[in-house]
Amino acid sequence: MSTTAPSQVLEPDTGTEEGIDTPWVVIVWNDPINLMSYVAFVLRKLFGHSRAKAEKLMMQVHLEGKAVVSSGTRAEAERDVFRLHEHGLWATMQQD
Repeated sequence: MSTTAPSQVLEPDTGTEEGIDTPWVVIVWNDPINLMSYVAFVLRKLFGHSRAKAEKLMMQVHLEGKAVVSSGTRAEAERDVFRLHEHGLWATMQQD
């Protein structure tokens, strides 16, 4: 029995081209454990935010329940979430 090769090879759909350049954001979530001053300290330490920006983000986390603290590539966002977890903060990432 003889078979012929397909005339067209279909490539798997791995997503849209525009999704490749879409940045990822890192979100810090409010928690009942960490002090607000500690959250601001961690944001300054990890991301180099000024005191004013770190406190603004900390208040956003406290009042709204979450705040976007960084953005970048997927690898950068994964690294930032890992670092935040190492400091005991609740953090996730999502594509913006």
